[in-house]
Amino acid sequence: MPDLARPFRSFHPFRSLRGVPRRLAARRRDPVVVQSVRSTGAAVLSYVVALRLSNEPAPLTAPLTALLVVQVTLYSTLTTGVRRVNSVVAGVLVAIGFSVLVGLTWWSLGLVILASLVVGHLVRVDEFIPEVAISAMLVLGVTRVADTAWDRVLETLIGAVVGLAFNLLFAPPVWVEPAGRAIDDLAARMAALMTGMADELTGRTTVAKAATRLHEARRLDNDIAGVDAALRQAEDSLRMNPRVREGLMFRLVLRTGLDTLEICAVVLRVSARALTDLARARTDEPLFSPPVTRALQDLFGHMALAVHSFSRLITAQVTTNAEAQEERLARELGLAREARDRLADLLLEQLRTEPGQWQLHGALLADVDRVLDELDVDKRSQRLMEELDRHSRLRREGGTPMRRALRRARGVGGR
Repeated sequence: MPDLARPFRSFHPFRSLRGVPRRLAARRRDPVVVQSVRSTGAAVLSYVVALRLSNEPAPLTAPLTALLVVQVTLYSTLTTGVRRVNSVVAGVLVAIGFSVLVGLTWWSLGLVILASLVVGHLVRVDEFIPEVAISAMLVLGVTRVADTAWDRVLETLIGAVVGLAFNLLFAPPVWVEPAGRAIDDLAARMAALMTGMADELTGRTTVAKAATRLHEARRLDNDIAGVDAALRQAEDSLRMNPRVREGLMFRLVLRTGLDTLEICAVVLRVSARALTDLARARTDEPLFSPPVTRALQDLFGHMALAVHSFSRLITAQVTTNAEAQEERLARELGLAREARDRLADLLLEQLRTEPGQWQLHGALLADVDRVLDELDVDKRSQRLMEELDRHSRLRREGGTPMRRALRRARGVGGR
């Protein structure tokens, strides 16, 4: 007799809700969520303060300025906040002057925009020059109705002060984890490309297949640009952040790691081009003999694992598994070098009977040597020490980070 109660026992209407608290706790630490909450809180707080200090019934300029000032990172707030405030205040003053003299017409709107852009260059707000005109246009539309136009300046100052104080009291999120995930994704795509190149060596490799891998290697440039943007955001979030004690080391580890992966990507693209040229030269037969193919596949496999271990090492930062990742990287590099030596011996024997492709074979071995050299543990440590020495020297020559930030804000220092 069938159990009619079984379907009802398997149905739990609240089972799908069991993981909700855990997911909400994870999202609470998400930098995007944290930044959204911070921006909303600063805007609302500035609006409440402006309601008490301003005569305007709806002082929206204060939350607008607070949203502009509350940047993604504390470093960008201190370096660009002054220019943002100057741009908003300059736009407000230009709009007030025009509203008092001529009001809002089609020709006065054009004059306001032109004057705002000129004033933006004069006060040296750099990339925030369009915000001078935007602020002027927003204020010009409301100051005809408002009886106290100077309250807009007060609202702007309130929003700026609240935004700066909010960033000082509630430190912005650290964007290291998103940058680490971006680096891991880049290394995973590079490793997958190496594995795909090794798999296609079995049998006869057509020119179309080799060209497809070459296009994939060229597309890595776009991936590197995206990772670089994420890394710049992470670097800014680590500067002057009171929650991070070793921000300089974190920045250098991530930046030097990305530089290494970028070099490896360039070399990988050259290797894919060499295999494509070899496929064009050997259209009716395999690219290599079976022993050479197996050795090359073994080499590409260890190189793919080494790239993955390298990315895990640089994203591990100073956690307990960093030493394990370093040992794994050293082991994979050792196996890759052994496979490289076997491949070199086999290619030398093949070149004695088929010397026509020695240039491509030599270029392939040279590319492998470059990748293994870039991923080397000792070279990575040496590169970190050099970067630390360079930053220490620049810090001694350039003063404290706060002083350099103020110079940038005033437009005295270079970018």
